[in-house]
Amino acid sequence: MAQSVSSPGTRGPHTPSQLDLFAATAQAYMDQSGASNTEIYEAVADRLGIDPGAHVAPVGADGVRYNLFHRNVRWVQQSLKKDGLLERVPDERGIWRLTGKGRFRLQEWQAPGTGLVAFSTRLGVAILGDCRAVFRQVDAPIALCITSPPYPLASPRAYGNKSGDEYIDFICEALEPIVASLKTGGSLVLNISNDIFERGSPARSLYREKLVLALAERLGLFKMDEIIWHNRQKAPGPTQWACKTRQQLTVAWEPLYWFTNDPQRCESDNRRVLQPHTERHAQMLAEGGERRARASSDGAHAVRPGSSYVNATPGRIPGNVFEAGHTCAGRNQVQRYAKAHGLPPHGAMFPERLVEFFVEFLTQADELVVDPFSGGGTVAAVAERLGREWIATDLMLEYMQAAGAARFCPDDAWFNPALWHRESDALRPRQLAAA
Repeated sequence: MAQSVSSPGTRGPHTPSQLDLFAATAQAYMDQSGASNTEIYEAVADRLGIDPGAHVAPVGADGVRYNLFHRNVRWVQQSLKKDGLLERVPDERGIWRLTGKGRFRLQEWQAPGTGLVAFSTRLGVAILGDCRAVFRQVDAPIALCITSPPYPLASPRAYGNKSGDEYIDFICEALEPIVASLKTGGSLVLNISNDIFERGSPARSLYREKLVLALAERLGLFKMDEIIWHNRQKAPGPTQWACKTRQQLTVAWEPLYWFTNDPQRCESDNRRVLQPHTERHAQMLAEGGERRARASSDGAHAVRPGSSYVNATPGRIPGNVFEAGHTCAGRNQVQRYAKAHGLPPHGAMFPERLVEFFVEFLTQADELVVDPFSGGGTVAAVAERLGREWIATDLMLEYMQAAGAARFCPDDAWFNPALWHRESDALRPRQLAAA
């Protein structure tokens, strides 16, 4: 979008680049939406460390003198307006404000092939950068990658997404360096959407099936299971096909695909995630086992008095359907921090219970857990709490700021002063462009 800002013939020896000018102007409106042009000029000049008066020069055949710096800022205004990020305040001359879309515009890391350490703890590190570049440099054995990448939505969220066959390529490219570092018997858990339809049709997309095949064929992974995440908090949808045409049922679950690079040596252990027995089962054990004789209609499964359900066990093996809502205390903390500091809220986060289950099921203490699309920071926070080492990456500055400050204590972690400043015991976000 910054490339659309151009004003030929106005570049002087001390004029900022178009990208710097665009970032500074957009940030000025983030800081004081509804400001006058004069206030915006001053804010942008202060941010870039330049003197606007030094940019007055004759323009055109008549030699009329104009302030080229002010003209370039107005050029950025028009670009922001064109992109739907800025609008005039009604009945106010020369006063502009951010639109709803503009207020939630995300700053994406713009240095391909590099990463910036955002914060770190004794066990892990969060890196602002492209996961493909970051994980190519990781030489430690990864025990688990658990992540929820952007979904292939027809109307992307603020962080954007790919769709169609491009989405398959995107996921494979993102996971390739992680799979290369996956320890023998390590696992990959991938949460993607079941709510994707063919364009203009109630028929569901086959992208999930294509992605599973691509991960097997391109990356050599084996599918261990497709675990159902049943979420009773999901809003009714899809609106068009379930609520309007009535041709579909509402979506109530999402898949979590579990892969490994070596099924025979997969380090999963369901004894680490046993659940309490039901009251009926506990009563049966206390009474010495099943007292009735019964069999299924074809005799495949028989229950015998005195021999069935007589041995006490430490717990019940979980089924492959996981029930949990998408809200949790950690998610709420992140959203509250974002709201309090004018950061865009993250629209989709793992619940902590779900991540805890897979971390305990598939890893042991001190092993490495990674999340290439860390978003709200759930995986990092859970791994830290459970004593696992971790690496988390994300391209979006604001998500990294909210997740880090909300989930980790300033006294127990190092926070990059380029991204935060500390006031007493609180962390306040900085703008990356000003660092």
